[in-house]
Amino acid sequence: MKPQLLKVPIGFEYSFSVRQDKVPYFYNRWHYHPEIELLHIESGTGTQLIGDSIQNFQDGDVLLVGPNLPHYWRSEDRYFAGESDLWSIATVVHFQENFWGERFLQLPENRPIKALLDKARAGIRVTGATQQRVQDLLTKLRIAPSPERILLLLTTLQTIAISNDTTVLSSSSQFARISEAEADQINRIYAYSIANFQQKISLEEIAEVASVSPNSFCRYFKSRTRKTYSQFLLELRIGHACRLLLEGKLSIAQVCYESGFNNFSNFNKYFKAHTGLSPLKYQQQHIA
Repeated sequence: MKPQLLKVPIGFEYSFSVRQDKVPYFYNRWHYHPEIELLHIESGTGTQLIGDSIQNFQDGDVLLVGPNLPHYWRSEDRYFAGESDLWSIATVVHFQENFWGERFLQLPENRPIKALLDKARAGIRVTGATQQRVQDLLTKLRIAPSPERILLLLTTLQTIAISNDTTVLSSSSQFARISEAEADQINRIYAYSIANFQQKISLEEIAEVASVSPNSFCRYFKSRTRKTYSQFLLELRIGHACRLLLEGKLSIAQVCYESGFNNFSNFNKYFKAHTGLSPLKYQQQHIA
């Protein structure tokens, strides 16, 4: 997938950026930037795309996104309804890999951090006890005075680097760069698909959204995402089914149809192929 370049403002007072976003919904834009991004989702749920990985995000998630790796967060539909008490909140850190100097990461003591940042080029999710530790450090970092900010960032990265509580997200870190016009085209495809995956989306329909011919769309989409559009829709539907199963409010049959599947046996087959578990086993394992 080819995203839009985003210019991240750093300013003159600090060598890297840290902020808290409190917005009605997350960010709904497929983009990339040369800065590394460390993100703590304090409040919010929805769909996350990092490289070629499609997953759900939720309260408490901690993610490390490497330089120029395209990413996209799209809040659930309920966040777009304008409810006054529903907010999406995140602490976001952006820093250049060499902001502390060209040789800093070459020091022997910093080898774990250097290895972490190399791994982050494909995106990393932080889990377990390390997730909570990083959340606490980012809360301190957001309000810390200089030069404590640099020490806290270094401590945060070291905490992740020496932990086993990490998962690499994308199968690749190499994605082409495009113009703003083509980024708009890709974002229209993503936005329409995420808003409508619970229904049947015809090839003619999504090709019209992309402003290309139906004959060209499949080749166009696969050349940019390394997956077919059918596979992309399937991953969106499975992700939604996982969220509904964890909520535990619907029967498995209802989850099947609410996730855009119109055949229960196909739902079971695809769900198990994607997660390694049947829907029932997945639910039992994760909410027991």
